[in-house]
Amino acid sequence: MGLTPCVLAVDAGNSKTDVAVVTAGGDVLATARGGGFRPPAVGVERAVDTLADVVTRAFAAAGVTGVDHVSACLANADLPVEEEQLAAALHARAWGTSVDVRNDTFAILRAGVDEPRGVAVVCGAGVNCVGMRPDGRTARFPALGRVSGDWGGGWGLAEEALWHAARAEDGRGEPTELARTLPAHFGLGSMYALIEALHLGHIDSGRRHELAPVLFATAAGGDRVARAIVGRQADEVVTMATVALTRLDLLAEETPVLLGGSVLAARHRLLDERIRELLAERAPRAVPRVVTAPPVLGAVLLGLDRTGAAPEARARVRAHFDV
Repeated sequence: MGLTPCVLAVDAGNSKTDVAVVTAGGDVLATARGGGFRPPAVGVERAVDTLADVVTRAFAAAGVTGVDHVSACLANADLPVEEEQLAAALHARAWGTSVDVRNDTFAILRAGVDEPRGVAVVCGAGVNCVGMRPDGRTARFPALGRVSGDWGGGWGLAEEALWHAARAEDGRGEPTELARTLPAHFGLGSMYALIEALHLGHIDSGRRHELAPVLFATAAGGDRVARAIVGRQADEVVTMATVALTRLDLLAEETPVLLGGSVLAARHRLLDERIRELLAERAPRAVPRVVTAPPVLGAVLLGLDRTGAAPEARARVRAHFDV
């Protein structure tokens, strides 16, 4: 079929990549899934090579060799200069006539709204926030960790819980059940044993993210320290959302605030309720809701927005993915 009036949508996260080939009318011709997208770890070209395998499979299934437009929402596209670099790398692959690259948080935002308007806060391994208006204005943060003023996400929550638990056990800090529940998750009897296991590599450091659910369970049991950490996460989420709303002149308008990522999508009662309480105080016109649609839908919709697709096309593709 060759070059076809279609959109190639890419949602590439740190752990997995989803792509879809969709016609201008909103018909999904093919989807495919691949591994994570990590340019900081392997370099831009090797990271794009991992995309190429998934795109090749999707093109083959769709019966096309290229499309009109590539809409790519990519993890680690945190700065405009990185988006430009990644866009150039994708354009060089000649998958589509035009290419748009955005941070993958925009995919979650667009997946959760019927028009490109609102704010999304994503709390997974880390934390990020973006906002957009139909006129093209956006709000965003670098989201590079503490160096750019960020705190939280699964990794940040685990680190904070470990810090308080270690100090509780050795007497430097306030007593907390975290000193028992965190090591117990790994079958260990003390924080000292957990610290030693992490330091010596007996427990892979990447498994620290498993401790976030332990923190929430401990908080739900009434532990004061654990509850304070969860409350801090709620404050960070609402602070980012409120700043984005203010930047886009949306604070006084009824505006969706989408909550996504593994930590927020889990709907931990204490965190969810506190976020809604703080939003009601600081941004009373905000309408919070958790995004359950797959982020690749957002990449598709951004592509259809860009190509001027009819509303029926967007409704058709949403019906496909919202099952």
